[in-house]
Amino acid sequence: MIPEAFQEVIDLGDGREISIETGKLAKQAHGSVVVRSGNCMLLCTVVSNYKASDLDFLPLTVDYREKFHASGRYPGGFFKREARPSTGEILVMRLVDRVLRPLFPKNYHCETQVMIQLMSHDDDVMPDAMAGLAASAAIQLSDFPFECPISEVRVGRVDGEFIINPTRTQLESSDIDMIVGASEDSVMMVEGEMDEISEEDMTEAIKFAHEAVKVQIAAQNRLADKAGRKEVREYEIEEENEAVEKKIRDIAYDKAYAIAKAGSAKQERSAAFSELKEEVLAAFSEEEQEELGDLIKKYYYKVEKEAVRNLTLDEQIRLDGRKTDEIRPIWCEVDYLPSTHGSAIFTRGETQALATVTLGTSREANIIDMPSFEGEERFYLHYNFPPFSTGEARPIRGTSRREIGHGNLAQRALSRQVPEDCPYTVRVVSEVLESNGSSSMATVCAGTMALMDAGVKLRKPVSGIAMGLISDPESGKYAVLSDILGDEDHLGDMDFKVTGTADGITACQMDIKIKGLSYEILIKALKQARDGRLHILSKLTDTIAAPAEDVKPHAPKMVTRIIPNEYIGAVIGKGGEVIQELQKETGTTIVINEDPATGEGIVEILGTDQGGIDKVLAKIDSIMFTPEEGSVYEVKVIKMLDFGAVVEYLDAPGNEILLHVSELAWERTENVEDVLSMGDVFDVKYMGIDPRTRKERVSRRALLPKPEGWEERPSRRDGGRGGDRRGGGDRRGGGDRRGGDRRGGNRRRD
Repeated sequence: MIPEAFQEVIDLGDGREISIETGKLAKQAHGSVVVRSGNCMLLCTVVSNYKASDLDFLPLTVDYREKFHASGRYPGGFFKREARPSTGEILVMRLVDRVLRPLFPKNYHCETQVMIQLMSHDDDVMPDAMAGLAASAAIQLSDFPFECPISEVRVGRVDGEFIINPTRTQLESSDIDMIVGASEDSVMMVEGEMDEISEEDMTEAIKFAHEAVKVQIAAQNRLADKAGRKEVREYEIEEENEAVEKKIRDIAYDKAYAIAKAGSAKQERSAAFSELKEEVLAAFSEEEQEELGDLIKKYYYKVEKEAVRNLTLDEQIRLDGRKTDEIRPIWCEVDYLPSTHGSAIFTRGETQALATVTLGTSREANIIDMPSFEGEERFYLHYNFPPFSTGEARPIRGTSRREIGHGNLAQRALSRQVPEDCPYTVRVVSEVLESNGSSSMATVCAGTMALMDAGVKLRKPVSGIAMGLISDPESGKYAVLSDILGDEDHLGDMDFKVTGTADGITACQMDIKIKGLSYEILIKALKQARDGRLHILSKLTDTIAAPAEDVKPHAPKMVTRIIPNEYIGAVIGKGGEVIQELQKETGTTIVINEDPATGEGIVEILGTDQGGIDKVLAKIDSIMFTPEEGSVYEVKVIKMLDFGAVVEYLDAPGNEILLHVSELAWERTENVEDVLSMGDVFDVKYMGIDPRTRKERVSRRALLPKPEGWEERPSRRDGGRGGDRRGGGDRRGGGDRRGGDRRGGNRRRD
């Protein structure tokens, strides 16, 4: 018997809707839902252990997977089974995790898993926009301690009209691609890319998305009511000790405030806070430390955080002594690495990124093979964050989710400024060498300069800045911070990264840690971010004002040639022999693709030597050479024959044609050697296709003056003898050849 299921429907407009269903699948999970739009279906399950872990934080895992069977496909590669998550899947995991994590109680330490999987795919529905809705709906059906429901939507804008959850086709013509996560009363997460939009337009897009989120939250509440809400589970709560907290406050608050106000560098400040922490611990006996160790550390960090925040709110002074809107000192350098195709260093305060650019053919494109999307990227960026950048020694276990997320943000910031007609596949790699603040924004700045250094014709340079917020709801005080430090990110209420050109925003990523952030504060943060971006941008353009006119001498030059479809095989050659030999001779890389829209061949020629590239172009021209009837061409004799000579077009090496003995001169030619020699260069006239032999023919004779008294007669090709008729008749006797003696006389048959 099919179990009872409960369902709620959300109207998206335009005839589209999202349904949320529970009660049919995965009933042993603590909460499960199926979210569907069109033929796209996501299954989300949530489970949380009832026993707390020994960790001092919430061990939350958000896992998003796309199954290839969802789109009727097999996994690529040798192993026909889904394995490690793709970059696209990891980015969705981060989108969901960043909204859910702050809503669990800080003292809830039970291991929790949120698992979302794509079970059915629809080309017109992008599943990542529904993952947050699925996760929150499943949690609402569980007994987890969770502050309030949330949801996420994608917002686009086509022809000036905002759209919720646009299709991939609609996104191609949209100037906004942004996902907004929010609760009913607060925007909590924003991430996306834009086509140089204004701060006001971005704010309007967030507001529009928030209204759609509220509708989805209402549907979750109705579904939970229908299915029957569960009592929130009881869990072990950390003990509190007011006496210990007061003792630590009395010892540490004023000293922490003084350390924060000193405006020292990161290492000095960290050392001072460490000494203060040791002083606090020394105020307790060994027995007290053993019994209350975790509480002592907890209260100390609470006091330190409060002191730093109060310094900024009360005196508008920051940890390093800067004003709230002040940017740290910046220095930049380009062309630092001699062997790369482009390189740049960007240093802002204690944050440093070294970016490199590598140029290649379409063969180096980043292939995307997901059940929900197949394609390739001709521009991509990789971000590396080694432990030494923060003065740490820790194991390196592959690329982290954070590195993937930060690299994706920087890639989106720059991608729309790389022109569509850029002939290269472009890879940017950012190596973070120091970090105390936003290294992803340093990556954007270094990446911009490295691309310009490499000769990539960026439409406009891009800079980025990370904004922070410290606020006190009770007093109403707040401070928006430009170019935040790592400590300000940790202690603050907001991490808002904004990138853009001088004319508008190109990407953003915002995480808000407090409820009820007003749009007034958001707008102030955006406008302050613009001032900071423009200041940083001026430093970039002071270092390199415009893209280099050409690529570096050691970097490959790229030439693209379009050829008709029928010539693709000739350029490749049998078994690839032509193209392979050509690459070997010229030291170039040649890639040929077929344009699916036109069927034409796109030939990419990559090489450091212009001479080699020119040879490839000449060979292609030669293969494609088609002489025009009546035109004159310069040729060279390359082979002598009894009945003529083989000549090669000098404008199209490799293209040969027979010059027949009868076309050498007006006079009869008995021996080809009497007129031509090997290597002779002269002009011929292209006569077109002989209608009788269906072969091409050229003539030297046609360009020579006729001898005096010459009378035209049909050539052999036309059925006559041809030849010299000065004085009348064939030089061997004249006469009609229709059935007659070829030496003279009419021998008509009776």
